[in-house]
Amino acid sequence: MLWRSPSQQDQALHTGLINAFNHLGILAAQGKEAQAIETLITASECDEVGLGTSLTRKGKRIGADKAREIIDLFKAVPRYQQSGFRHFEEIQFFIEGVSKDRISDIGCNFLKSFLIDFTIEQCHKLGVPTQDCTVEHVYDARSGTFKKEKGVPLPVNPENGSPIIVVPKRWLRFAPWISYDEYFEKHCPQDEISHKPDELTRVKVLSYNRQNYGVIDEYIKLKERTADDCANDPLFSQLPVTSAKRVFAEIKKLPTGKTNGADAKYEKLVGRLLPSLFYPNLDFAQEQARTDDGVSIRDLIFYNTRSTPLLRELMNDYGSRQITFEMKNVAAIERTHIDQINRYLTDELGKFGVFVTRKPLKRAEFQRTINLWGGQRKAVITLTDADLEQMVEVFDSKQRAPLDILNKKYLEFRRACP
Repeated sequence: MLWRSPSQQDQALHTGLINAFNHLGILAAQGKEAQAIETLITASECDEVGLGTSLTRKGKRIGADKAREIIDLFKAVPRYQQSGFRHFEEIQFFIEGVSKDRISDIGCNFLKSFLIDFTIEQCHKLGVPTQDCTVEHVYDARSGTFKKEKGVPLPVNPENGSPIIVVPKRWLRFAPWISYDEYFEKHCPQDEISHKPDELTRVKVLSYNRQNYGVIDEYIKLKERTADDCANDPLFSQLPVTSAKRVFAEIKKLPTGKTNGADAKYEKLVGRLLPSLFYPNLDFAQEQARTDDGVSIRDLIFYNTRSTPLLRELMNDYGSRQITFEMKNVAAIERTHIDQINRYLTDELGKFGVFVTRKPLKRAEFQRTINLWGGQRKAVITLTDADLEQMVEVFDSKQRAPLDILNKKYLEFRRACP
């Protein structure tokens, strides 16, 4: 994304990133292999940004042996020995255990100085609170080493006080444009490596690539020629229609209550289904657990893109920058459930919430939601199994957006309000 960006700043950052990575090869050529290995180990994990799949934002750095394998590419591949890497994502094609997470972490660490400035700027612009932090491993291009910076004003994780660094959305993709998976599927000369498909292991492919760099070179040139098709994405891919139907079928079979973990299964399945149905109108879904009066509650929270009249109304009337869906695998929503969501809908979160449950509200509970709107201007609507089924149907037909079902439920609610 940096390489293909029309921004001169992004292009300069890409040049700096590649120079930082290729400097490791220069160190190795100068007999400073130990320093190159230590630098690469440090660069291999960036906790402050937290891209990847770790639940704790804490990843694990590569070991010395893996770092040595990567550094050895500067000796083993003549192209890299002579002129270095064009795109350091290419290490995926030679080294086992290097994935998109590792690529993004190395990139973020070498660019951390810029990302710190970007984060400070965005926090100032958006009013995000910051604290003076100590940031480990900030790359200094002049010395080619990582250094510690103190007193950096950054947002922090409220749970452990660790600093948080953000990245420009325009840089983000769910998978690298230069990808081992795509190479293996569409470009790898598999028959030349093994005539027996069951014996074609990743290790054999990587070994073949090291001895036949021309195959990789042709793939990289092809990707560069088609770079206009490379676009950022929201780090999310929708469920296919068949999968959406299958997920809903599993939801429908679940009994209400907690028997055999039905409540947890319900939350997991709904948490898979709704992000696909609502994308791209609602984006960046995140599951979140909270406790209210000793009761564990599972929410699905979406960022409100304000891309439709409904979503703009929810922002303007209820202050809902985020939209909360509370998942309840119960036979019936009770008064206590409504009291819980009432306490949760505050000015900070927004005063619009959605129950995702199995059946429509009983008359008394529906009236309580009407009273909430009349007294406090809070809106609480309900999506049932029948609503989810209709959403899957329109998702399949593509004649309407599943968000239209949410819009319909909201309009029905408002018509019932005084």
